[in-house]
Formats: sequence, structure tokens, C-alpha cells
Amino acid sequence: MARIAGVNLPVNKRALVSLTYIHGIGPKFAMDILKANSLDPTKRIKDFSEDEISKIRKSIDESYTVEGDLRRVVSQNIKRLKDLGCYRGLRHRKQLPTRGQRTHTNARTRKGKAVAIAGKKKVTK
Repeated sequence: MARIAGVNLPVNKRALVSLTYIHGIGPKFAMDILKANSLDPTKRIKDFSEDEISKIRKSIDESYTVEGDLRRVVSQNIKRLKDLGCYRGLRHRKQLPTRGQRTHTNARTRKGKAVAIAGKKKVTK
């Protein structure tokens, strides 16, 4: 079992896909890491030797901010925006989309489940 940056990588998946399980590493960075260490991206993690896994681990530690450190940096940036009281910070406070998306009909993921408004029914005569 390969453990890199505190994450157990799935051993039966290709190396390119397995590295994306680490927070902060997507497909492009995974490919860059494998190319820098001259490793085959189609090879499965279980087929790598300990030496190759240690090379991957070393290059990630040297070049990338991942997992806990990355989460901490992102949360500090959001907290800074909230403390400043800028527009993006206000949108974060209200848990609304921060990048200009419409909220009249969409944004259910960010706003949460729709809640019915009581007393809104029309009175018929």
C-alpha cells in the first residue's frame, strides 16, 4: 500500500489516476510528477517499487503544497476576505456564490436545500 502525503493511494488504479486522490494534485500535476521522475503513467501503483514511490513522495514534498497545508492556506485566505469585508468576503459569509453566478434560479449546492415560504399561497374568492 502506497502512502503519500498522508493519503493511502489505491493500488489497483493507474498512477496518473491514483495521484489525483491527493488534495491539491490534479491530472496535470500528476502527469508532471510522473514525467519528472520518468515513470510510466499507465503503470499501476502496485507495480511500482519502493524506490519509485519514494521518488514520487520526494518530488511532491519539494514542489507542491498538498493536503493539510493547502487546506489551511485556503481557509486562511477565505478568513482574510471575510475579515476585510470585501464583496467576496461578504458572499462567503452569506454562503452564496462568490464568482458572479446567478442565484435567482440556480446555486442550490451553495445555498442548500430549497425552503418553502409559509403564508405565500394565494387566496381564492
